[in-house]
Amino acid sequence: MSFNVENYLTDQTTGDLVLKYKGNIDSDVINHVLDTVEGKMVEANEQAKLRKKVYNVLVESLQNLYHHVDPVPVDFEDKTSERYGFLVVKKIDGGYKIITGNFVDTEHIEKLEEKIKRINRSSHEEIKELYKFILNHQKISQKGGGGLGLVDIARKTGNKLDYSFQKYNDKHSFFYMNILVQDDI
Repeated sequence: MSFNVENYLTDQTTGDLVLKYKGNIDSDVINHVLDTVEGKMVEANEQAKLRKKVYNVLVESLQNLYHHVDPVPVDFEDKTSERYGFLVVKKIDGGYKIITGNFVDTEHIEKLEEKIKRINRSSHEEIKELYKFILNHQKISQKGGGGLGLVDIARKTGNKLDYSFQKYNDKHSFFYMNILVQDDI
């Protein structure tokens, strides 16, 4: 049986939900999500430092969804999305949780997982150095990035990247990340 994206998304929307989005990720959606989350954090009187951190991590997360999502499997229920992804933002004690999900071709999993494992093995100082190195030495990829997104998320949150690949079919898996953004880092 394949991974049920809708059930996973439903499970993630318990608690103090700030925003839930599923569907095509495009520039209009990105702008709307950023404006909505920022507005809700202002309404909640969040400290400027936490608002900025959440906003910056949200930008990186949305850019990852926009630039690095693989095509949707032909048997997936949403036939209209070229760049299907989902995003959940929840308020938790001491911060926010940002949950993203998108399809990944099976052939891309090993490279992505190795990149995440390298980040997770690194100390905070090593992540800062890796960030500087990539910033100064990497070329922009065909998908628009130099490999900074995940490193920057780890650098800004001070947390390991919590992720999983769930097999959808023989050619696709569903990749999701749970990003914890706390106000004390």
